[in-house]
Order: sequence, then structure tokens, then C-alpha cells
Amino acid sequence: MNVKPDFSQHANQAATAPAFLSIWDLHAYYGESYIVQGVSFNVHEGEILALLGRNGAGKTSTLRAIARLGNPELRHGEVWLDHQPLHTMSSFQAAQAGLGLVPEDRRIISGLTVEENLKLAQIAPPIGWSVERVYELFPRLGERRKQEGVTLSGGEQQMLAIARALCRDIKVLLLDEPYEGLAPVIVDEIEKTLITIKELGITTVIVEQNAVRALELSDRAVILDTGSVVFDGTATEVLENEDLRAEYLAI
Repeated sequence: MNVKPDFSQHANQAATAPAFLSIWDLHAYYGESYIVQGVSFNVHEGEILALLGRNGAGKTSTLRAIARLGNPELRHGEVWLDHQPLHTMSSFQAAQAGLGLVPEDRRIISGLTVEENLKLAQIAPPIGWSVERVYELFPRLGERRKQEGVTLSGGEQQMLAIARALCRDIKVLLLDEPYEGLAPVIVDEIEKTLITIKELGITTVIVEQNAVRALELSDRAVILDTGSVVFDGTATEVLENEDLRAEYLAI
């Protein structure tokens, strides 16, 4: 019989609440390179959790393992989303179960307009937001609905990538470096969008090199170092702990 892990060792601030997304003892490899080394943490419904660490700490690899992308290869561990065992699923099945990944490169489809990119996300169930509702949250996308998606600015492409995820009926949104390469004013705009998404009750995990901005947005933080969890607590704790930030985030 499998014994469920005790996450209390990570001083999880929300440990008394039932976990919505539960990550247990993940071990993942690129070939023989051991990248994700026993990562465990909980995310609770409606939270924004910042998954942080220096370059090469294993943040994106952990996100990819959760999303069941196959690379890195998950060789041990469990991923549970709302009582569903994602670790037994393919990436397609995990997406159907409610996991929405917005990758670092955004994956906007060349040759399709903004609206066609959105409608393509709705080609199979479960369908989430309508295109009209997306345009209410992202009016700039509505203005550019007939423009080819790959010709948008970097900030607009990030909006489109998030909007496309919302067109699916998602339970958890995974964001990989959503602020990368964006001007501060555009980061402000993306941040406002993420706050709105949180207010709507969508659970979010954000991997971001701009740690301070991610922490200011998030409820909780998990810090990785060389593929392992070294901190699990509130975002405020990290912001107030200069030694912790200097040791693991170089800020």
C-alpha cells in the first residue's frame, strides 16, 4: 500500500487545507542526467505559488514533469490534481484533466490569426472561456484578432498564450517565465491579468527569474536548488529573509 507523504516537513503555511495539486517525490531525467531530485510540494486551490531558484535549479524541468511532457522523463513520484493521478497520464490526458501549461517559448502557431489560435484551443473538450470572454480580459487581443499571432509584440504573444490556456477548462495554470524579455510596463499588465485570474479562483504555479515580482504576486513560494526543495513557505517569508534570497536567489 502506498503511504502518502507528510508535507509538514516543508513548513507549508497552508498545510491544514486540502491540497488541490500535490507533487510527491518527483525524480526526472534528461537521458542519464538526474535533474529533478525528489521534489515534493502542495498547491492549494486558488493559490498562486512561485517556483523559484537560480538558473539550472530545475524549475522548468519540474514544471515539465508535472505537465507530463515526457522530457524530462519522470521515473519516480506522483502528481495528483483534484484527486486525479496525472503521473499515470500522457501530456494530452493531463491537459484534458485540467492542467494548462504556458511554456517559456509561448508556442504561438505560425500562419494563424489571434482568433484562430484561440479557436484551435477549443477544438476538443473540455472547453473553457469563450473567445468573447477572452477579449474582455485582453482587449488588446480583441483589437488584433485578425492579425497573425506570431507578428504580435512579445507582451501580446504572452497574453495570447495565457488566453489560449484559458480557452480550455483548466483547473491549474502553469506559467514558465511569463515576464521574460518584457518591458516593466508590460510586466505590470501581465501581473494585473494574473491577479484577475486568481480572483476567478484559478490555481497558478509560476516559474519566474524575476523573483521579486513573482513573490509580490504570489501567496506561497517553493525554492529549488540543484533539483531539490530547499524552502517551502510564504512568499512574504522570502521577501523578508535577506539571507535566504542571497543564498538561493542571488537577490
